[in-house]
Amino acid sequence: MLGGARVTGLVKAALTLELTASTSRESLTASYAPGVFDTSNLFHVSSVLNRRSIAQHGLDWTRMGAARGIAGSRRPEVEGIFVCRGEGEAEFFLQINNTGGPIDLWSVDVIDEGLLLDNGNGFVYLPSRIPAARVRLVRSDVPPQPGS
Repeated sequence: MLGGARVTGLVKAALTLELTASTSRESLTASYAPGVFDTSNLFHVSSVLNRRSIAQHGLDWTRMGAARGIAGSRRPEVEGIFVCRGEGEAEFFLQINNTGGPIDLWSVDVIDEGLLLDNGNGFVYLPSRIPAARVRLVRSDVPPQPGS
């Protein structure tokens, strides 16, 4: 019988392989599954225009340019990757979407939370790139919220 941690690791590996295989197709899609927030406590929100780059290269602020940041910035605010700590923070960023179009929610796994830095506004970022193997698309094509 497999232990819970081992099963979780195998499921994450299978999802990563599925996402990687999907990048060779014309489009990359994912659907929202209830309870997805139970799989990780860190998330990243990004424009759908960044989806292919994230799936291929991971999260890398030096590749920013296909779309504005969630807060509307045209260039990186920090040398690092902003992450959301939990479901509430992720939902906040889904609602403030200032990219000009639909956005994606990515789960970020295997990150030492002790390495996260505060940007001075209470939001945190990892001052390094996050490889594609550590991210997976959990919600796609979330439309801009009315009034955002």
